[in-house]
Amino acid sequence: MSATRIATASVAAASLAIATYGCGRDRTAMPSGFDDAAWREELDAWVERRDASLRQPDGWLSLAGLFWLEEGQSTLGADASSDVVFPAGKAPARVGVVTVAGDSVRLRVPPDAEVTHAGAPVTEIELATDAGGEPTLLELGPLVFHAIERGGRIAIRLKDRESPLLADFAGMERFAPDPAWRITARLERYDPPRQILVPNVIGPPLPESCPGRLRFEVAGAIYALEPTGEPGGELFVVFGDATNGGETYGGGRFLYADWPGENDVVVLDFNRAYNPPCVFTPWATCPLPPPQNRLPFPIRAGETTYRGGVH
Repeated sequence: MSATRIATASVAAASLAIATYGCGRDRTAMPSGFDDAAWREELDAWVERRDASLRQPDGWLSLAGLFWLEEGQSTLGADASSDVVFPAGKAPARVGVVTVAGDSVRLRVPPDAEVTHAGAPVTEIELATDAGGEPTLLELGPLVFHAIERGGRIAIRLKDRESPLLADFAGMERFAPDPAWRITARLERYDPPRQILVPNVIGPPLPESCPGRLRFEVAGAIYALEPTGEPGGELFVVFGDATNGGETYGGGRFLYADWPGENDVVVLDFNRAYNPPCVFTPWATCPLPPPQNRLPFPIRAGETTYRGGVH
């Protein structure tokens, strides 16, 4: 079935599908030999890991700032005249000067600023961004900062291990676990993989590698999602559905799935759908669902809207 025919079938079946869900009828049959108890145990463990990651002192809830840099020099410090203003009381007036020259990012620090990297004092250092892997992490008391790159733009990301968001975090709310939202899909591979444009909250859509189309059936209708990812890793899906903006975050949700084997079968367990970091903080750089990944029916599985969120 072509992408156009899939989209047409999706829209035409939306009302029927929503009515079916409202009546509480089964959405998909569980495969023979499905172990419900084991599935619930694995899901509980995943939820615990998710909660623990959010409570980490350097996790998403610790974000305290995002500062886009211009080419040339920018000053860092608690002084209000700084180009990158750090929290007063947690940083000195002058933290340093960062210089952007093309893809090079270099920081000079005055001796009394007490900035460290890997436990050693810093006076001058080249900063690796997150574009090529792990960025260069710099510490200043409870503050941690590093350089990020998005679409050729450089920014300083600031985290605060004493963030009120982190201290006040009360955990995530979720829909009740439902094995019917553990859906089997098939990856229809693109040969070669395609570049798709993924929208985001900070600017123009960015190209990402898409290995194929995940085709699946819900309530008798055929739908498709386009994941991103590379062989050897996981499939990453940014999707929207009819719960967005009410029961779930308006900017969609995220879902990971294992890379398929030779039969190209992929399990999409929407019970593991989770909120993007933008639900917690205005300083994240979240991708948004591309148009082809917006499903016309509600998926009442996974995380719901975070009540303590900024959006």
